[in-house]
This record gives sequence, structure tokens and C-alpha cells, in this order.
Amino acid sequence: MNTHLLALQDFSQTQLQAFLDRAAVLKKEAQNGLRHQQLAGKKICMLFEKPSTRTRVSFEAAMYEMGGQVIFMSAKESQLGRGEPLKDTARVLARYVDALVVRTFGQEVVEELAHFSAVPVINALTDLHHPCQILSDIMTVIEQKGDPSELKITWIGDGNNMANSWIQAASVLGFSLTLACPTGYDPDPTILKAAQQQGKQPITLLRDPQKAIQDADVVNVDVWASMGQEDEAKKRLAVFQPYQLNASLLAHAADNAIVLHCLPAHREEEITEEVLEGPHSVAFDQAENKMHIHKAILEYTINGMV
Repeated sequence: MNTHLLALQDFSQTQLQAFLDRAAVLKKEAQNGLRHQQLAGKKICMLFEKPSTRTRVSFEAAMYEMGGQVIFMSAKESQLGRGEPLKDTARVLARYVDALVVRTFGQEVVEELAHFSAVPVINALTDLHHPCQILSDIMTVIEQKGDPSELKITWIGDGNNMANSWIQAASVLGFSLTLACPTGYDPDPTILKAAQQQGKQPITLLRDPQKAIQDADVVNVDVWASMGQEDEAKKRLAVFQPYQLNASLLAHAADNAIVLHCLPAHREEEITEEVLEGPHSVAFDQAENKMHIHKAILEYTINGMV
């Protein structure tokens, strides 16, 4: 197993499947009342330059439920925003804790921390990737619909960090993926090209959301303006309006399709209240699974299990 988790493309299909399988076991055991202690005596430091609700609480809950301890530091409490070299931060914190969980802006931040850190660095979100979130999404897909390689999975909306990680997941795990993004809001072109070349099944970028969602088994959406893009929000509202997941668009998907949203949702923007609260939505199961996949990630990266 790789020491760090920075992007899904860094892992083999077997390794990613190991995270998913282990998370399912840990979830079932917890539901049956088993108290996990695999990380007893271990500590993580969470360095968050971006605010968070689900990612922070799910990582903290995962660590506590595995018997470990958590040190949380926001941007104002750490040296990340005060000019200390990242290599110094990495080398010092690695002497105190057993892993670093980092939520930041540039992918280069987690990469430099990982280069100098003697303990695992886990990417809890950058502007380029959101690997842990996508693993919890795929865990939810497997629970609800079965083998992703036999499904039509669709992404509707912005080609953001979530889209990038979905693309890498499709490439590594071998499932097809259809994305619908407006012109000028595509996923990272280097990530898309590499995935299309390496993937076992098609990874397709379209402009027409109705065509993309046709007969889809899984429909995934996210906010139209991510953190740091607030000044673009008004423009994006107009550009993305045809990509809103409403009952009319969802009607083109398979009758038993599931709807994913990583939350928080902007109701009546990227998704309507009717759809988010409707029978197709599994967004809150998806949110719970963040904790279970984080348990598997922390256990495997800290304890070095294969």
C-alpha cells in the first residue's frame, strides 16, 4: 500500500478495492456493536486551510472510533499561512503524529508535505483532487447498485476536483463514466486524457446533460461554485442552469437510478429540493460512508496493511 494518499491515480485497482472492501467490513462490524481499536495509541494531525463540516467530523469520528486521537489545526492556528516552509512543517509534525490529514488549496501543498513527511499524508481535498470523497461515493454505489463496472455512471455540472477524482477512479477501477460540463468548465485536460488512455471502459465528456444522463444508473452532481470561486457565482448560475438536476432531467435516467451529492447542496441551484429529498437520492447514506471509508484509509495508511 502506498504511504501517502494524494490522488487515486497513484493506486492500483487492487489497492483501491482494498479500501472499499475494508470500509464495508468496518461498517458492518460497527453496526453489529464491535468496538474497533486498531489505531489505539495513534495520533493524526488535521491541517485544514479550507472550512469543512462533513470531511472534518467524519475523519475525527473515524479516528476516535478506531481508538486513536486527533489534533485539529485550522489555517489561523498553523504555520501554513504564515510563511514557514512546508518542508519544515512536514518534518516537525511527523515527529509528533502518525499521519497528516490535509485540506488545502493547491495540490502542490500536499505533494510537498508528502515529499518531506516521514508519516503518511492524506489529501482531504485540494482544488485538483478529492480522493477520499470519491471512495466514499463509490462505496455507496456498490452498496446501492453493485459492481460499478456494470453500471452507467454520469457526472453533471462543473469539471471540478470531484470530477477529476471521479475520472481517475473510473480509469483505475475500470468502469465507464460520462460527464456533461458546459464549455469552459471542463475537468483538468491532462487528467482526462491520461484516464481515457488508461481506462478499460470509455470516459466521455459531453456538453448535453440530457444525452449524458440517458439511462444512467448513477447520477452525480456538485455545487456550481466551489470554495474560492464565490466571485464567479452569479456568472456560473447562468452558465450552469441547463445542468440543474431536476425531475425533468432525472426522468431521462434509469427508473431505479440513484442520485449522489457530496453536500453541502445549494437547493434549487445544481439540484432541486424535490430530487435531493426524493426516493432516488442517497446523499445522506453517502455522507455517512465518508466516516467508514476514512476508517479504512487511516487504518491502512498508518498501520501499513496491504
